[in-house]
Amino acid sequence: MERRIFLSLSGAALTALAASWATGDTRALVEATSGQPVGDELVTMLEESSTGLSALPTEQRQYIPALLHAHLTTVTSLIDNGRYSQRMGIRLHALAASLSQTVAWHRFDTADHSAAAKFWIAGLHSAHAGGDRDMGANLLGDLAYQAAWRRDHATAAGILEHALSRTHHPAARSLLNLRLARTLAAQGERRSALRSLDAAERLLDAASGQERPAWCSWLSEADLAVDSGQALLDLGDTGRAHRLIGEGQALLPPARDKTRGVFLAYRAESHLNLREPELAAAARESLQLARRIGAPRCVQLVQDLVPAFRAYRDAEGVPELLHLAAS
Repeated sequence: MERRIFLSLSGAALTALAASWATGDTRALVEATSGQPVGDELVTMLEESSTGLSALPTEQRQYIPALLHAHLTTVTSLIDNGRYSQRMGIRLHALAASLSQTVAWHRFDTADHSAAAKFWIAGLHSAHAGGDRDMGANLLGDLAYQAAWRRDHATAAGILEHALSRTHHPAARSLLNLRLARTLAAQGERRSALRSLDAAERLLDAASGQERPAWCSWLSEADLAVDSGQALLDLGDTGRAHRLIGEGQALLPPARDKTRGVFLAYRAESHLNLREPELAAAARESLQLARRIGAPRCVQLVQDLVPAFRAYRDAEGVPELLHLAAS
């Protein structure tokens, strides 16, 4: 697919894309012999600046999408118009893949799903051109996450199975298994979901002695606990699920506040489903957090729960939540 032409893909097309990636050539063929030479200093500056922008505290990241997009446009122009060696080409494509992924998440967080998919697919092509198999799997994992978010779990599972077929680093495989467990649990496939959870835990431990790729450096015991808990909720094991979610939330550092807000909203939804409105009213914390850090996806998660809360107007904490949601 040409870099600047994007299509809205169906679930079948996304699964076919993942299958093509899983069976395609793995060689990195990136070298340009015409155009102006691309200098090492420029690429190093773009790499360092991009890393710095992505590492900002959560509440500051809401202000940087335009900067990240400008970096991506610059890198794409260098790839298309510059002259560089294979080694430099691999660096440029790695940077393009990373920036495409970050821009995609910003679009996803603002519910611009079509644009998010387009940038993830662009990143996938950049990772493939650079021969980075694990990064490609990670980008497929992001597309699967989006499909699961939109409740297309069959597509999510299909993408993740292809991604796992040729992924190497244990942390990468742990993350993909964790996402696969979530989508299998949502479909009620208990045995397969538990098997994927076991694999995610085992692989996360196996990764502890190896340097992780930057894109999965954030994966931690907190993520394992909370996502495992969410999968167990879908499987009906509520007691163990809530314990794991609570443990995971306590482990999250302040830099992961957006993740914390999403987890709080998930937990509130589970309490609502159990007719425990007083406990579910903790969604107020999620909403306050999401508004402070500028996380519209998390805000929407809580807003979607408001109709169910209206049936419990007299429960402790619910009036305050409804007032906050309406303000």
